[in-house]
Amino acid sequence: MPDLAASQPLDSPEARALHADLAGAQTLLRGLVLVRAVAVGARTLQRASDATGITRSTCHRLLQALTQAGYLRHQAGEYFLGPTLMEMGFRAVEQSPVTALARPILQQLVDVQHDTVHLGIRDGGAVLYLDKISGSRGVEMRSRVGQRMPLSRTGVGKALLLDSGPDWDTQYDIDHEGTVTGQAREDFLRRMRTYAEAGVAWDLEENEIGIRCVAAPVRDASGAITAAISMSATSPYMPTARMRSLSTVMRATADRISRALGHQVDRDGLEEQDPCGTRTRGAAARRLAE
Repeated sequence: MPDLAASQPLDSPEARALHADLAGAQTLLRGLVLVRAVAVGARTLQRASDATGITRSTCHRLLQALTQAGYLRHQAGEYFLGPTLMEMGFRAVEQSPVTALARPILQQLVDVQHDTVHLGIRDGGAVLYLDKISGSRGVEMRSRVGQRMPLSRTGVGKALLLDSGPDWDTQYDIDHEGTVTGQAREDFLRRMRTYAEAGVAWDLEENEIGIRCVAAPVRDASGAITAAISMSATSPYMPTARMRSLSTVMRATADRISRALGHQVDRDGLEEQDPCGTRTRGAAARRLAE
């Protein structure tokens, strides 16, 4: 690629404009890096400078500008994400086609089943929750919209991984760093093979003690998994028998959302199922709790 700046005289208007554009772009990128650093915990000037490699003076100037614009908030010597980012985040969720299409379907599911549902997507090596509708049983879970959680430890995450068999062991090792044993990994892989065959995934209190969930993948028009949904409840409301029956319900609900996204759901061998249904299918469904 030719060096555009070098092709112009250094004192020409074109060269000055180009260098100004490059400097502006660099400042913008540094600001975005700082926002990300604050988001993951670098909340003081020194920690933000250390985390980003930006000099302390430049870091201070950028943090002040971001605070004035509302992207950050400064309180008691620490920086936090600001109201502008919160507003943009909510708008981003609202503008996501899968969120908008899934919301009424998930609300119907909650109205019938009375338990909490989540909608999430894969964001790098984590689950990003796009939506959460709380159930009516009075139990509040720690999950929240905008939160990221490990893929291999959550129902939604495992549902997102169902088509990614070659990545299962690596993702498990990443999510369980320092605690991995060969037997535990093999047990996880065995369960994932069963989940992939059944078209659903379970969380048996792996992410949060006392909370179980059943999850299913949502596919786009190409057939790729683009999101996943889950229903969660405390263990007394999620015995194995109910988890099996909800597996059919969650598959059917995910299929409805997938069809809304343009996916032609293959119904061969599957039963049509409304959110009130309790039927299960096949050997894979019967092996889910093994």
